[in-house]
Amino acid sequence: MNLVSHSRVAQVAYQDLLRLHLDETASGLVGSIEERHRNGRSYIYDKFRIGTEMKSRYLGEGTPELRARLARASELKADADERRKTMSRLARTLRAEGFISTDRDTGSLLLAFSRAGVFRLGGTLVGTGAYGLYQGELGVRFDSEELAQTGDMDFASFERLSVALGDRVEEDPGEILQALKFDPVPGIGDRQIWKWRQNRGQAMVEFLTPAFGGESVKPLPALGVSAQALNYLNFLIAEPIHAIALYRSGVLVQIPRPERYAIHKLIVADRRHGGPDQAKSRKDRGQAEFLVTVLAEDRPDDLAEAYQDALSRGPRWRDRIAASLTRMPRTAEILGDLS
Repeated sequence: MNLVSHSRVAQVAYQDLLRLHLDETASGLVGSIEERHRNGRSYIYDKFRIGTEMKSRYLGEGTPELRARLARASELKADADERRKTMSRLARTLRAEGFISTDRDTGSLLLAFSRAGVFRLGGTLVGTGAYGLYQGELGVRFDSEELAQTGDMDFASFERLSVALGDRVEEDPGEILQALKFDPVPGIGDRQIWKWRQNRGQAMVEFLTPAFGGESVKPLPALGVSAQALNYLNFLIAEPIHAIALYRSGVLVQIPRPERYAIHKLIVADRRHGGPDQAKSRKDRGQAEFLVTVLAEDRPDDLAEAYQDALSRGPRWRDRIAASLTRMPRTAEILGDLS
């Protein structure tokens, strides 16, 4: 497999653009910082008054990076005009350097979801929509034909996190989707809506959540939607990262860690193998092969850790991974060498 890296100029421009978008988010601090602790984790809120009522807006996990940005909130707010000009310039640089832009339909949806707080409140873009954004995180060129095969978008979040945050999106995703000409697709059994179909095409938007046993439909209160629960998804969306979708001057989203995405694709490829989703199974294996090849070269420790984590979760996990690797001898050899 011939890997082609983006130029040093493009990689630096991407990292700068990501940093500026994170600064832009922190500059929106209105009131004082409130820190809450749950199950050994810290969560940070913006606490402010509207009239006689106190409000709290969730900002993110209490990482050192977020705390440092919030400490500079006043400075970041003062630099807003210059920062936005720089963001536009960096986006133009990325396009000139060959980064694949997000199409208008996808970009407008991601932008609307970002403004509504979907990603701030734990939503993670998964599937091929996330895969294409690793061009910036990993600094490598992707096959544009592969990324153009589907307009589907999947979003996932933990049910427990959604319940615990005590905050909610500023506009329901269902209303955003209907404004963008997506029709709801009610569930067959309980009529709960967790997916939408574009009424002028075949593109689908689905909301997902991890299952720990039965794969039922569950509510995600913070996002204002229901979601289809799926096994193995908890592995994929643990410890997600920020990324930039190249639309306008960039859209800040949240995606899975690339090493987790690669190993998860080995699992879901076996679930789909031999059924009506056979073509998706081949695509899953192709994405896993590409990412494993890149990560084995650039981030072998991260890849090895994710691989061993998945193998340690039980025989069903190991069997699914092994079944996919029997069809991927080169990928099996790479992962074997990491052990």
